[in-house]
Amino acid sequence: MRARHRSFAVIGLGSFGSTVATALAGSGDDVVGIDIDETRVRQHADDLSQALIIDARDEDALAEAGLAEHDVVLVAIGEDLEASVICTMNLKLIGAKCIWVKAFSKTHHRILSRLGADRVIQPERDTGLHVAETLHSPFVSDFMSLGNGFHVVNIVIDEEIAGRKIGDLGKTDGETLRVVGVMRGARSIECREDLTLEENDRLLLLGRRNDLRRFTGQF
Repeated sequence: MRARHRSFAVIGLGSFGSTVATALAGSGDDVVGIDIDETRVRQHADDLSQALIIDARDEDALAEAGLAEHDVVLVAIGEDLEASVICTMNLKLIGAKCIWVKAFSKTHHRILSRLGADRVIQPERDTGLHVAETLHSPFVSDFMSLGNGFHVVNIVIDEEIAGRKIGDLGKTDGETLRVVGVMRGARSIECREDLTLEENDRLLLLGRRNDLRRFTGQF
């Protein structure tokens, strides 16, 4: 089944916002970029479905731009707390379906959450945590949070783990651990309990954070 192209509006075309907007547009989605800075708008006009010069604090202008019709509106305004908060409030007032907002501090995050933002992200903090997690566990090449305390980690099998069977991996590491995928080179291997892991295999492991940390730190 073909994925439906979605529509997005990105308010704030700085480094973070423009990266998200152009990546979405590159995937074939309908993307409207908005910024108060005419230079930024001109710079990205050819990459997006539409680029508009709008003051995000102007409720009427946001409504006229049709932001309530988009699947998701991302507020990626820089370190202007007032503009970010007022923009989020305006989006709620005009009936935006789903609002994601970039926060730059814990206080900002708390305010946005209370305003009813559907998701609040802190790119620098999230990236820092991601880097720390992969540095802490040398066997983990990548990880992703699934919410509710569960994560998926991508583990590179080294010579110490090679030779063990999948069915043996989680027996002493808590009931939440589950192997959800094995890549051998460019091939996906069936996750059978009797499958013997080889060096340089990539193992996708699902579980709670503490159990995953115990598992990746035991070798």
